[in-house]
Amino acid sequence: MTTTSDRAPSVGPTTGSRPSAAILALTAGIAILVSSEFLPAGVLPALAADLDVSEGTAGLAVAATAIAGAITAPTIAVVLPRADRRAVLVGLLVAAAVSNLAVALTPSFALLLVARLVLGAALAGYWSFAFGAGVTASPGRDHVVATSVSLGVTVASIVGVPLGSLLGDAVGWRTVFFIASGLALASALWLARAMPSVPASPGAGFAMMRRALANRHLMVGILAVMLVAFGNFAAYPFIRLAIDAVDSGATTWMLVLWGVGGLAGNLTAGRYAARLRAVVTVAPLLLAVALLLTATAGGVAVLAVGIALWGFAFNAMPVASQLWVTRVEPDHGESAMALNVTAFQVAITLGAASGGLLVDAHGVTAALTLGAALAASAAVAFGVLRAARA
Repeated sequence: MTTTSDRAPSVGPTTGSRPSAAILALTAGIAILVSSEFLPAGVLPALAADLDVSEGTAGLAVAATAIAGAITAPTIAVVLPRADRRAVLVGLLVAAAVSNLAVALTPSFALLLVARLVLGAALAGYWSFAFGAGVTASPGRDHVVATSVSLGVTVASIVGVPLGSLLGDAVGWRTVFFIASGLALASALWLARAMPSVPASPGAGFAMMRRALANRHLMVGILAVMLVAFGNFAAYPFIRLAIDAVDSGATTWMLVLWGVGGLAGNLTAGRYAARLRAVVTVAPLLLAVALLLTATAGGVAVLAVGIALWGFAFNAMPVASQLWVTRVEPDHGESAMALNVTAFQVAITLGAASGGLLVDAHGVTAALTLGAALAASAAVAFGVLRAARA
């Protein structure tokens, strides 16, 4: 196995000896990208008014990133089979910086959507390559890398999006995207310095993806991952409605509770990486229970339990799913990760659309119930896979 000291001559003394710095730089990159993905949700009214579109139409700014991501994740390794992964990751962060800058300057909603498609491609490509690059930079610590990358997503959910909303109210939505552009560029520079050179995996490209797709065990697991994410995102965009239905004055601290639960779930999944089959089965089951508790809560105490458990259960899944797919398909981990990212991106799009239709027609309880049913189905799927492997 190649060590970080073995890499030092090819990347210089400032990079090869600092695997922890590389992982931190990867984490910062994914946090900035995910924050950028959901920034429009926090500044939606002002963005819609400025560009003269309805708020419903402005919501496409989030959907566009997920659609582009679903297309990019399984194809980027095919398009760039031999490119150094450090260079690709840095380039994707630069593309995100350009995207955010274009959004900040755009005179029309059509151009904004084009810029957001670029961001979606950057996010999906980065997430697809980040895990493999992190393991190469820090061999033998796959659970640490998975936890760190997923922690970036959690931090974006807890801090990045709410902070963007507050800044949007204070200084305007365009300034928020200017700031996001600068942060993405700074992250690219940090990653270029901290990350060692990461050659592409031998055989990367279409052949690797074809072999991953032929792994039926992997593909059933990817379907289960999609069900979990679908269930979550059918409900999560409407979490505030669920809270307000019980106690509108508890919104802020309930959202904080979701974030604290998410952080605990993220760290717990990494801690129990050695019992991965149990984690990928139990986490969706807990998510189903959490969504049902939230849907049926008659008081603040039950709602608090449901919200905290919701954050815990869902945020365990990005860590667990990254580790699961790369262990089920260890020889084609890059393609397995790409399929995992695709599952999440498709689920975000389908979940938000389905949940929105249910909320409009039947109320927030219907969206939460759908989410619970999908999460429970994922738990069954992973349970069957576990039994098959055993």
